[in-house]
Amino acid sequence: MDRRTRARELAMQALYQLDVLGDYFLDELGLFLKENADDDAVYGMADEWSRQAWANVVVCDDLIKTAAIKWELSRLSSVDRSILRLAAYQLRFCPDIPGKVVINEAIEIAKKYSSEQSPRFVNGVLDAILRNLRTQEQT
Repeated sequence: MDRRTRARELAMQALYQLDVLGDYFLDELGLFLKENADDDAVYGMADEWSRQAWANVVVCDDLIKTAAIKWELSRLSSVDRSILRLAAYQLRFCPDIPGKVVINEAIEIAKKYSSEQSPRFVNGVLDAILRNLRTQEQT
């Protein structure tokens, strides 16, 4: 498995735990990632992405709410919410990662960890977020 893919999976799992446990899990995050990362590069990316996505969770949630018009964030499964938060963070704050890569990786994670309908839903929401961000950049 590609290092970035593995780091994204770990970051999504960390965001899931933060969603369930709250800020308390920040103290345990490093240990969780060290125990599950394949190497230092995977650990570093997963640590940065999960911490930064959580630090910007309000911005990420706003992006998701704007894109998923008919869905309340609270109605989403914690897994889908975590996948979307990580991808929204990367779309908004990681200009070095192409948007299509972020979306494709999120779809693959949804296929692996979520329900049968989730990949399609994730794709639609993230595509809308990417379009909204590009529109904002142009104005």
